[in-house]
Amino acid sequence: MVQSASIHAVLSHAWAKPLVFMLCLMPCGWLIFAAAASQLGANPAETLIRSTGDWTLRLLCCALAITPLRVTLHLTTLARYRRMLGLFVYFYAMLHLLAYSWLDHGFEVAEIARDIAKRPFILVGFAAVVFLTPLALTSFQRAIRWLGGKRWQLLHRLVYGVAILALLHFFWMRAGKNNFAEVAVYAGIMGALLGWRLVRRVRQAFAT
Repeated sequence: MVQSASIHAVLSHAWAKPLVFMLCLMPCGWLIFAAAASQLGANPAETLIRSTGDWTLRLLCCALAITPLRVTLHLTTLARYRRMLGLFVYFYAMLHLLAYSWLDHGFEVAEIARDIAKRPFILVGFAAVVFLTPLALTSFQRAIRWLGGKRWQLLHRLVYGVAILALLHFFWMRAGKNNFAEVAVYAGIMGALLGWRLVRRVRQAFAT
């Protein structure tokens, strides 16, 4: 209990949230610096596209971990970070989409549409961004009041579909090079986070 109280005090500190905000911005800052300094390697376009995609997936795992950690460790203060992490997921997802649209296709809409239709891993990645959009737009208190609590919660369950689509996008992308090590790590993390929710829901159903 003393340890939980200490963690709660740290998470509640006035500087904690700005610090997390800055930490979430650091990957973007590094990519901007590396691009300006020509330090993105032999294929800068690929580095930018893949890095923004990787950070989208990492932050999605962090956002999905909030509720299990909050409930398991009795850290109610963690809830104040959920919206910010969710918005950063959308931020990096949009950077990923913009980098792909610009660096691979020069913002040629017809060419992008053909690529989406032709390649399944691009299609599921694009679908994940589409499903993320209403979640980002309704992440504020005014939207919760407008939709009502139950409808808002139902809408935001789309994040589970987003997680599956994002993982599938990552899997198909790495399958081309037979590189599944990172895919297995993310699949394990996502499986644990979504599995925890499923077990909790089943227990609640049997308890009522």
